[in-house]
Amino acid sequence: MPCCNNSCASNQNRHLSPQYKKVLWIALIVNFTMFIVEIVMGISAGSVSLLSDSLDFLGDSANYVISLIVLPMALSWRAKASMLKGLTMGSFGLFILFTTIYQWFNGKLPDYAQMSAVGVLALFANVWVAWLLYRFRDGDSNMQSVWLCSRNDAIGNLAVVGAGVAVYFTNSKYPDLLVAFVLAFLAISAAVTIIRQAWRELKTISNW
Repeated sequence: MPCCNNSCASNQNRHLSPQYKKVLWIALIVNFTMFIVEIVMGISAGSVSLLSDSLDFLGDSANYVISLIVLPMALSWRAKASMLKGLTMGSFGLFILFTTIYQWFNGKLPDYAQMSAVGVLALFANVWVAWLLYRFRDGDSNMQSVWLCSRNDAIGNLAVVGAGVAVYFTNSKYPDLLVAFVLAFLAISAAVTIIRQAWRELKTISNW
């Protein structure tokens, strides 16, 4: 349905708003900082879920950089960027999945205290970013992909904290591995959603 009022037109151009650009810069800085924190602490704690989450933070940082680059470009370029981001997220998800399967048979008991502490820190960071991005979640595929990344991160961090508690009470590595499986599923399912949305946008453009 074509735009017939100022509200509709404004919604189409939300990706150009200074507020959205500012939020993307904040999200980029927060995510790259947490990538460094989690990869160091994930190695130190021997936690697959923390390492998985650190890669997710790195992927999100790259996604925010791409989003900032393509903001002023035409919808076709934004849709192609979303397609690239979707494929990247899916690749990270598959990497996490295969790493977790390997660790299932060869991994050691992680440090639950470090897992929980870093998980709480990452949770606060991601909830804040997700809250900032919430009002921009209904834009094009590029904006949708940014929102889904932040939403998945917040859910993943809750799971990491829960895994740390479960490792403490069970003295087992399996809660950590189960959370890593969940993170892999979230990454792959979000990637499918983004790719489908971007594909629909590209098909719409080609029919103009």
